[in-house]
Amino acid sequence: MTPAPAPAYVPAPPPHVRILVCDDHTVVRAGLLALLGSAPDIEVVGEAGTGEEAVALAAKLTPDVALMDLQLGPGIDGVEATRRISATGVRVLVLTTYDTDADITRAIEAGATGYLLKAERPEELFAAIHAAAQGRTTLSPPVASRVMAQMRSPRPTLTDRERDILGQLAHGLGNREIARALFISEATVKTHLGRIYDKLGVDTRAGAVAVAKEQRLLP
Repeated sequence: MTPAPAPAYVPAPPPHVRILVCDDHTVVRAGLLALLGSAPDIEVVGEAGTGEEAVALAAKLTPDVALMDLQLGPGIDGVEATRRISATGVRVLVLTTYDTDADITRAIEAGATGYLLKAERPEELFAAIHAAAQGRTTLSPPVASRVMAQMRSPRPTLTDRERDILGQLAHGLGNREIARALFISEATVKTHLGRIYDKLGVDTRAGAVAVAKEQRLLP
């Protein structure tokens, strides 16, 4: 008796993923919604234009993945929104144009599951969304290269306040102006500057800015 042929292998369809989109640019957000709407296994359940909106919607809708830009205008930025959303158990996939070491480090430390650049192809975005929903990390190739470079040659670890002060230094502000801009005392500015100099191995303001630019530490 001739044995029956084995049934043909049919791969299981990818799981359905519910997603929240957060981007402060209305046109960009509309483009993302149209693109994601073309994927039958991805459902956009909400959209937000600010970090605060994203945090509130994530708590209300409990999506599988929040697609998060980093620069969101007034209010909390994408990093802080990532921190708050990931703390609830929702996966966060960063989708941004920014690929500096400081941005990547802050986002990953805040709990981002993946970090994708907006230049990636749609297929890569869809795959990254499914990977994030399953708790797997996806990094754009340039981001992965930076992460590997950081592991081989660790960059100085600066606090958010130290990065803020470095940013003010890069704009040529003096201690008094920095103090006013950040609502802190001049003595506090001087204390932070001393720590920045120690971490960067410099002893001048110009040296700190030069090293910060070279190592892409500026906010």
